Amino acid sequence: MTSPAALHGLRVLDLTRLLPGPVAALRLAEMGADVLKIEAPGAGDPTRTMLQASSDRVAGRPGAFYRMVNRGKRETRLDLKSEAGRTVLRALAREADVLIESFRPGVMDRLDIGYDNLSVLNPKLVYCAITGYGSTGPFARQAGHDLNYVSYAGVLEQLAARDGAPILPNFQIADLLGGAASAVEQILAALWQVARGGNGRFVDVSMTHASHANNFLAHVSLANDGAAPPAGGGLLNGGVACYNLYRTQDGRWLAVGALELKFWETLCHALDRPEWAYRHWSVGQAIGGPDALALIQDMVTLIAGRPLEDWVRLLEPLDCCVSPVLTPAEAAQHPLFNPDAEPGADEEASEAADDRDGLPG
Repeated sequence: MTSPAALHGLRVLDLTRLLPGPVAALRLAEMGADVLKIEAPGAGDPTRTMLQASSDRVAGRPGAFYRMVNRGKRETRLDLKSEAGRTVLRALAREADVLIESFRPGVMDRLDIGYDNLSVLNPKLVYCAITGYGSTGPFARQAGHDLNYVSYAGVLEQLAARDGAPILPNFQIADLLGGAASAVEQILAALWQVARGGNGRFVDVSMTHASHANNFLAHVSLANDGAAPPAGGGLLNGGVACYNLYRTQDGRWLAVGALELKFWETLCHALDRPEWAYRHWSVGQAIGGPDALALIQDMVTLIAGRPLEDWVRLLEPLDCCVSPVLTPAEAAQHPLFNPDAEPGADEEASEAADDRDGLPG
């Protein structure tokens, strides 16, 4: 007998656009919530046409971006600038459990449909506002996007090449971790309070503040040393051979995450370099020190001698925390994400292995 989805029966109003809010509502829908996406008349959510393929444009349908982050939702249009539209929203809010919006602070209040007004109509309502810099504070009304938020949060400076130049990640850290994930987390916490007989509440999600709070390793270094490690100088950003990226003979990349000594020992023996086994941070090697940097260069030379496929065939079955750096297309076809893909010998060996308690990272 299949159990109903955990959030079956939960009613969510999604007034958000672009990425963070729609993904937060999507995650709730994936857990069984009934999500009603409310868009403005006319063009609606900009992601309808953002990154839209020509085939979608010709067919007159929203692009893949919109379809992916809004799947499983019902849709309607409301003009919240009109009294008629606001009246409909108030009626929906009376029966809803959650409302999510991502307007700049003050917009919903000026329309008389902010939390203070809607909570009078529905004291149990959990009202979540996702903003760049929070609903109050010196930057509350500032515009921004993911790149700005991770810049202010001290996160982007930690995503740097060895020369210290920050990279431009094609993964929206603040939008998805600081915005969507934080919103879902806080909404569920507020719903727990409601389930125990309490009232709803205003949930204030600042993507910048949440990103800053999750920059743990930099904060650890600040506490220990007064400064975050430069690129190539820390345990998890390139300062040791056992946790690093290496270019292969065919120009691909191998990710080595042998952070614990037991995994590093297994890897060194597989590489026919047993003498490297105790050149490891956990037994006294200085992180980012001369021996660590020399060993990294030795690993660079060694890994560059064979193509990626050879290294994967040799190392993946050993369960020593080594993996190929896959392209998105390759990942989509990998057995991890594609149940129809043919399992390889490496998978079988991995299933048979035990003691797979690696540290996160």
